[in-house]
Amino acid sequence: MNFDDPALHALLDASDDATLDTLPFGVIGFGADGCVTRYNAAEAQGAGYSPAQVLGRHLFTDVAPCMNNYLVAQRFEDEPGLDVQLEYTFTFRVRPTLVRLRLLKQPGREARFVVVLRSRAA
Repeated sequence: MNFDDPALHALLDASDDATLDTLPFGVIGFGADGCVTRYNAAEAQGAGYSPAQVLGRHLFTDVAPCMNNYLVAQRFEDEPGLDVQLEYTFTFRVRPTLVRLRLLKQPGREARFVVVLRSRAA
């Protein structure tokens, strides 16, 4: 499984937490209500939040308000399906950090994902 895999949404959705923890990129899964349901080890390390601090909380208001805007959060509300990548800068809780995000949402599936690729040089 890699960041650019065309079937990434289905692969993430079908994976257990132990498998997600082996991935070299961050994975945040959440439901239509915005509450985090999946959170892997790479994202915990990169963001500095433990799963206990994130799971069950609202992604865009409680965990990562720096993504609560029209570029990220609003797209999950407005678009019936998403599979887009964008360069983004995280600014909440950390010094500004350039990342590549992949936003994944499929019609008819509850699970939505923000996948985070951080530079290994950072």
